[in-house]
Amino acid sequence: MPEVRFIDAIGQALSDELDADPAVALLGEDITVGGPYGATRGLVERFGPWRIRNTPISEASVMGLAVGAALTGLRPVVEVMFIDFATLAMDQLVNHAAKLRYMSGGALAVPLTVRSSFGVSGGYGAHHSQSLEAWFAHVPGMRVWAPSTPRDAYSGLRAAIRADDPVLFLEHRALYFTRGPSGDTGQDDPLRARIVRSGREVTVVTWGRMVHTVLEAAAILAGEDIEVEVIDARSLSPLDLDTIAASVGRTHHVAVAHEAVTTGGLGAEIAAALGGTAFDDLDAPVLRIGAPFAPPPASPSLEAIFVPSAARIAAELRSLVGPEPHPATR
Repeated sequence: MPEVRFIDAIGQALSDELDADPAVALLGEDITVGGPYGATRGLVERFGPWRIRNTPISEASVMGLAVGAALTGLRPVVEVMFIDFATLAMDQLVNHAAKLRYMSGGALAVPLTVRSSFGVSGGYGAHHSQSLEAWFAHVPGMRVWAPSTPRDAYSGLRAAIRADDPVLFLEHRALYFTRGPSGDTGQDDPLRARIVRSGREVTVVTWGRMVHTVLEAAAILAGEDIEVEVIDARSLSPLDLDTIAASVGRTHHVAVAHEAVTTGGLGAEIAAALGGTAFDDLDAPVLRIGAPFAPPPASPSLEAIFVPSAARIAAELRSLVGPEPHPATR
């Protein structure tokens, strides 16, 4: 199968869903010219300005419009340029989109997809580089997905648009121009975690760009006869704890790696959940690897320290499974 760029897999998924369902419409700032990275380039020429609509720079207004459109039978896809800007639409997302099915006793559905870039890359600084997935995973009624490959971006986005509940679809900015196979095999469930590398000594749960960094760390440790099992969580809410716990049952050590600030991150939730379901399988505390408790820096040299590197992850995992017990999670 030919390889495509991650960003082109996103664009193809949008095009295919627009073709398949006349209820699908795209909303966002500058999307008629492709948006900030080109995902929607060429779509207005094919589908017209009624279905591909530029919006004012007002995330709250756009999200309110999209929630209303979803309630009346459309399947809107909103592009929020950076996840940081979703903070301006929290009322519409958290108090309306995520709750209306529950508050209506199931009479209403909100088939809304929100695409947004996240993560640290390119020196964009504190207002354009956050990883806020834990905020939204905390909200009942909101699904949160974060693909790491073009294939998952394509199949996951199509599944998100077809879902009858709101989905926050997170695209790591550093992955946009990476390449890989795409297309929907029809045999994959985007709600299930995926084991991308098998191993015997330690399980690492991760998502987004960090999947590739963890795989680099696993390659380093393989040269030391430390076999790392790498799990791409993909769906962060709901979380596939069954796949994770089954892996821990085999390896007896587990770490969670993410770019988000470690404090209050999803690593803490996964650690707590495993403490309740897989405690007897653990030979050491769950290790959390993440960013320090600080805003993402704009300085390239500081950014390189802020994001967990393959070398740092390898060192942390080496300590976790080594002869001396790991001192604590951090």
